[in-house]
Amino acid sequence: MSVVLPADERPDVPWTVLSQGGEDGAVGAQRPVRTWRVFGQVVAAATVVLVLVALLGVAASRRIAEQESVNDAARRTDLVADAVVQPVLLDGIVTSDPAAVAALDTVVREHVLDDDVVRVKLWDADGRIVYSDEPRLVGRTFGLGADERAVLVRPTTEADVSDLDEPENEFERGQGKLLEVYRPVWTPDGTVLLLETYSRYDAVTERSTAIWRGFAGITLTSLLLLVVLMLPVLWTLLDRLRRGQQQREVLLQRAIDASDQERRRIAATLHDGVVQELAASSFALAGTADRVERSAAPELAEPVREAAATVRASIRGLRSLLVDIYPASLRDSGLRAALGDLVGGLASRGVDVRLDLPADDEVRLPPEQERLVYRVAQETLRNAVTHAQARTVVVRLARHAGVAVLEVVDDGLGFDAPTVLAAPAEGHFGLRLLRDVAVAGGARLEVATAPGAGCRWRLTLPKETDD
Repeated sequence: MSVVLPADERPDVPWTVLSQGGEDGAVGAQRPVRTWRVFGQVVAAATVVLVLVALLGVAASRRIAEQESVNDAARRTDLVADAVVQPVLLDGIVTSDPAAVAALDTVVREHVLDDDVVRVKLWDADGRIVYSDEPRLVGRTFGLGADERAVLVRPTTEADVSDLDEPENEFERGQGKLLEVYRPVWTPDGTVLLLETYSRYDAVTERSTAIWRGFAGITLTSLLLLVVLMLPVLWTLLDRLRRGQQQREVLLQRAIDASDQERRRIAATLHDGVVQELAASSFALAGTADRVERSAAPELAEPVREAAATVRASIRGLRSLLVDIYPASLRDSGLRAALGDLVGGLASRGVDVRLDLPADDEVRLPPEQERLVYRVAQETLRNAVTHAQARTVVVRLARHAGVAVLEVVDDGLGFDAPTVLAAPAEGHFGLRLLRDVAVAGGARLEVATAPGAGCRWRLTLPKETDD
């Protein structure tokens, strides 16, 4: 018949996971670092980083290359203005003098216009086109933008993508994306004019592509070389980590074995020494009390009996301590008997402790798992009685899909698990101790508790594997 857990009738309390279980630290079965697995994960992460850096680097290099290509177009316009246009520029160009226009037009068509440069315009400060290789534009006024007027005031060379929707660009439409570059030039009498050239953007794209391919090749090659050089170092570090973990697990197992041997030695010393001597003293005192009662001073018999009772109480306390230090019943009689001995000592303290265990054949677990179940049950029961002031405790052990699960439920005061775990009270390390025990055993440990809501522990053991 199933025992109803006290927490089943309480409001739902969220579970706090203290140990994830699985591969996080089972003792006794060494689990070295899987070098190839970790190596693969690191390589995958490095590949992702490499791809991201490469993409960012390529994008940045492409942007830089495009800007550099625009600067090349601006420098070309500077060269055309200084070496070709400026030397043949006459004062009459301002008034569209035929001779001045013819001289400039000849030079422009022979030395400026080509497959890349498709249009040349010359503006005055009022926004009137005084010359263009497109005659239909000459004499028309459109007005200069703020950038163009600024160039006339502070001489510089500017480049920008041409807005073909503007009226002055109606004859450039249909030629694709264009880059316009403008800068000031001066007539012999000092009149400032604005020279504007229109180039196909394809030339800029081709130039930038050539530049960023070079940048991208250098970037990718450098990153790949860095990864290749890091692989031996990574492999060495992982190998050292694996060996270090193996050494730590061996030392931990030796420490656990030494602790178990020391517990066994202390328990044997107490049982064969102090307990036996106290038992002999108890019998001697009981016999003395009987003799004193029949003597001439029977009033002394009662103190002697009280002393014998005190000795017997001490013996019971020592035997209870022996069970805590080293439960012989766990080794000799199995987990069922050990848990029975564990809860039996609490009945005298007014605590109703109930066991809900499956059949004997289902209770049997590997020795290391039996020790883990016993230690967790021992610590949780101690917390329930000592700190939680519980009056009823249920200990349940069951199997679900071949996995053993221990539950310990009490109706005590409860506590705030995250707060206690983060900042335990001075001298109280029960929660951390339970977590460390579960982690060492590779088990999953959870607690559901809240102030006034009791406490429910759940230990899920790792699934047994066939060797």
